Amino acid sequence: MDDNQFRQARLDKLREIRALGIDPYPYAFRRSDEAAALEARYRDLAPGAETSDEVAVAGRIRAIRNSGMFIDLHDVSGKIQIFSHKDYLPPDQIRLLRLLDLGDLIGVEGVVRRTPRGELTVNAKNLTILAKALLPLPEKYHGLTDLETRYRQRYLDLIMNPESRDTLRKRSLVISAMRRWLIDRGFLEVETPMLHVIPGGASAKPFVTHHNTLDMDLYLRIAPELHLKRLVVGGFEKVFEINRNFRNEGISPRHNPEFTSLELYEAYVDYTEMIALTEGLVAEAANAVLKTTRIVYQGREIDLTPPWPRKSMCALVREATGHDFLEMDREKAVNVARSMGCELNQGAGWGHAVEAVFALKVEDSLVQPIHVTDFPREISPLAKAHRSDPRLTERFETYVNGWEIANAFSELTDPLDQRERFEAQMRERERGDEEAQMLDEDFVTALEYGLPPTGGLGIGIDRLVMLLTDSPSIRDVIAFPTMRPKA
Repeated sequence: MDDNQFRQARLDKLREIRALGIDPYPYAFRRSDEAAALEARYRDLAPGAETSDEVAVAGRIRAIRNSGMFIDLHDVSGKIQIFSHKDYLPPDQIRLLRLLDLGDLIGVEGVVRRTPRGELTVNAKNLTILAKALLPLPEKYHGLTDLETRYRQRYLDLIMNPESRDTLRKRSLVISAMRRWLIDRGFLEVETPMLHVIPGGASAKPFVTHHNTLDMDLYLRIAPELHLKRLVVGGFEKVFEINRNFRNEGISPRHNPEFTSLELYEAYVDYTEMIALTEGLVAEAANAVLKTTRIVYQGREIDLTPPWPRKSMCALVREATGHDFLEMDREKAVNVARSMGCELNQGAGWGHAVEAVFALKVEDSLVQPIHVTDFPREISPLAKAHRSDPRLTERFETYVNGWEIANAFSELTDPLDQRERFEAQMRERERGDEEAQMLDEDFVTALEYGLPPTGGLGIGIDRLVMLLTDSPSIRDVIAFPTMRPKA
């Protein structure tokens, strides 16, 4: 039978159920227990033992044996066996039993026992259909393995693959643990706009939308940074936001156009304090999910136990290539980078050359966690100049498994310097760089009222969850990843 024939057969059963005077899509069902709770409560019940305890369970039918006498019922916590027999069920219930299919949602009221073979079971005294499934589930022995279907029809993936449910459950634990850790340290959770007049806070190409009433273009948020800093100007000294960002960029195993990050700011500290915060947050998340900071990702052992080493970008490039870019001027740096195979735009600066060589020669080797410090000023328009070298900034990115998972600054607080950096970014936009940042006049005005010395940090939650759940693709850890529509 093809899918249409399966659906038609189920539609016929649906009509029969209604003919019995039964609503196949009722409003509610009062459940007393989940499957796992029953397993825990009756773990000492001996094989063959019966109780007089009445319970009500509900879930999806995943197996039917002996013409419905035995049903495997799955809920969010696990599986419970249902025993359906004419000795316990009234005649109309027996008729309903014959109209059930795999995938149907049912409620069962009955008495708990354990079969002689040791299976915890509910002897059904009453069956209630909660939702008649009109489409069949994938074949159970092979599950749902096609990635395209898993991502497009996540509901089927979650029904068939308990490991997918576990991944999303762990994602929730990660976010909860990080939120709790920050609130316990005096941080205030805030919300900032997703619709921006000027896209800012990161170097990225934005999505554009239009507001009809105001007749103006708006941009989906690429980062909450500039609004969060405005709150610090206003007197909130420790703030954070767990936020959705939108960047009009490519899709890959590590990139989705909309993604989740944690971004925080703390007044009166610099980027060294952000290093300690990064390590604390990641260790807290790992312990919440795995009860350890020693993980295995795709066969690689990674130790997330703090503290992690710190090394400057230029030092790592020198170790990997033998070239000391701190000894080079712009022209030589660009030529050396190009000689190693780096692609650089016309007019690229010294900092762009350093960044390109780092990306090509160093990034993939950073398997164990490390803080890469002292980024070039040209690629860090929102970070304070380094106190010992004006070409650099007090910025670090944290790398694990060759990925950037965190980005942090001693935040730029000088409004005149900030304006110059924005103007330099605007010149790059004029040369064709669509990801260069725009001048945000109101943000500069906010800085002119005084931003205290501030440390800022962003952590990519999706990539962190990938590491902690051993997931090979960012699509595995996002419930509904961006997909091209089917033709």
